[in-house]
Amino acid sequence: MLKEAIMTAPTVEQATDAAIAELAAPEGADVQIEVLELPTKKTFGLFGGSPAKVRASYELSANAGIEQYLQTILVGLGIENAGLEFREEEEGVLQIHISCGEDYGAVIGRRGETLDAIQYLVRLVLNKGDTQYKRISVNVGDYREKREDTLRSLAKKNAARVKKYGRNVVLDPMNPYERRIIHTTIQEIEGVESHSVGNEDGRKVVITLAGGRGAPYRDRPSGGGGGYRDNNRGDNRDNRDNRDNRDNRGYADRRGSAPRRGGGSGNRQGGGNAASRPPRSDASGSARYGKIEPKNK
Repeated sequence: MLKEAIMTAPTVEQATDAAIAELAAPEGADVQIEVLELPTKKTFGLFGGSPAKVRASYELSANAGIEQYLQTILVGLGIENAGLEFREEEEGVLQIHISCGEDYGAVIGRRGETLDAIQYLVRLVLNKGDTQYKRISVNVGDYREKREDTLRSLAKKNAARVKKYGRNVVLDPMNPYERRIIHTTIQEIEGVESHSVGNEDGRKVVITLAGGRGAPYRDRPSGGGGGYRDNNRGDNRDNRDNRDNRDNRGYADRRGSAPRRGGGSGNRQGGGNAASRPPRSDASGSARYGKIEPKNK
C-alpha cells in the first residue's frame, strides 16, 4: 500500500520539505521524492507563473496499523521506542516480536497475563472488518518458549503422579493456549488422558488415568494449584470410625484396670463398685447458677 503527500511551494526545496512533513513517514521508511512540476516565473513579474509541485511517498506495510496501535499500548505501559518485528509463519500465524530491553517484565505481567491481554487486543484490531480470520502471536524476549517448556514439564510431572497414585490432578486455571500445550503433552504419555472443566477464566485441565479410572474429580476451592483431589470420603469415614472404636476400647480397658481411691481388690478387678461411691452432689453448681426449686405437682 502506497502512502503519499503532494505539496506546492515557490521552490522545489520548499515543496519537498512540505511534502515530507505532511507525509509523516516513520523513522527508517524509504521515502521517494518525485517532482511533478517545476516552478515558472511570472512574465514581466506580473503575469502567469506557477509554484513547484512535489510528491513524497513510501510503501506502507500491511501491518502498519497494528504497529501503531501496539506502540500506543507499549507507551501506555511506560515503554518508549520498543522495537517490533513482524513475521508470517507457515501455518498462517502472524508472529509479532517485541524488543524492549530490560522492560520486558512490564509487558509480560504476572504469569503472562499482560502479554496475553496485549495479544488479544491486537488480534481484535487485526481482524476488525476482515472476513478472513487471522491468527496472531505476540512474544517478548523468549517468554513463550520458556513458558511452553515449563508447562510441558508440569504436565509430565503430574501425569507421573496420576499413574503412581491413581488419583486425578487438577491444574490451575489457564488460557486456551496453555491448556492446548498441556493436552498435547498428555497425549504423548501412555496411560493418562486429560480434559478441561470450568468456564471462561476459571477453565482448568484435569489429568486422569486413561479410560476414566482413578478417583473421581470434584471441583473444590483450593489455595494451591494442581494438587490432588481425594474424594474417597466414605473410606475416610470408615477409617475414622475404626480409630474411634479402638480408642474407646482402650479407654474402657484403662478405666477398668485403674485402682479407685478407697476401693479394695474388687475395685481393681471389676472396675469398682458403683454403689460404694458417694452420690454426686450438685451443691457446688447451685451457688453458681442459683437454687432450683421443685415444680408443684
